[in-house]
Amino acid sequence: MSDDHHTAGSTAESALERLARRSVAPTGVVLLGLAVAYVALVIRAPTDATQGIVQKILYVHTPCAFSAYLGFILTALGGAVYLARRDPAWDRFAASAAEVGVLFCALLIATGPIWAKATWGRWWTWDLRLTLTLLLFLIYVSYLLLRSFTEEDERTARFAAIYGIAGLVVIPLNYFAIDLAAGRTLHPENLGSGSLGEGMGWPFLLGVVTNLVAFGHLLARRVEVAGLRHRLAREAAEADPATGAPAWDT
Repeated sequence: MSDDHHTAGSTAESALERLARRSVAPTGVVLLGLAVAYVALVIRAPTDATQGIVQKILYVHTPCAFSAYLGFILTALGGAVYLARRDPAWDRFAASAAEVGVLFCALLIATGPIWAKATWGRWWTWDLRLTLTLLLFLIYVSYLLLRSFTEEDERTARFAAIYGIAGLVVIPLNYFAIDLAAGRTLHPENLGSGSLGEGMGWPFLLGVVTNLVAFGHLLARRVEVAGLRHRLAREAAEADPATGAPAWDT
């Protein structure tokens, strides 16, 4: 690896870690304020005449889907930048985004059956939307397992980047699953103008914003931790040259 490339990689890494570190505190403060307002609005939101109180899961369930999508899109973005620049900092960013995306996707899958049991009378059905959501979750869990069970080298990073980009195919399939099913689905249609009743729009909107800020806060924290681990590993390698730092990650 050339000295010029080494310098560029170090600069990009420092920028990502510095941005993450500086973002943790402000996003945490904003998240706290939003969470208080969010909970208050959800409590005060009108109860759905048909579904009852369980309908309020909507204010958590759907925003989690948006955050999960964002996590997997950023995984692909980080992977694409890594492939273009071969900068390990972007590989770590992609892995961090995948972890946070999987967390929100798990919340999405956990809240769905609660709502389904109350409205459909069963916890799960192999509905196209539900099946594709589970597939999306398993794709990125597999991505994380791939990274955890292999050596952290350039080959793994390159394969993970391609895998993360390929996984994006499932997101539009998942979002448009209701249309693709052509009416053969139990899952409600995607929200559109006028879908929510009076007094439900603001709690839903604030739920989306709060989830996205929570995503940003967790991602910043995760990137910061990944950078710290990298620096500690590098310092350990420098202190004990016999261990040898990976050439691709210097």
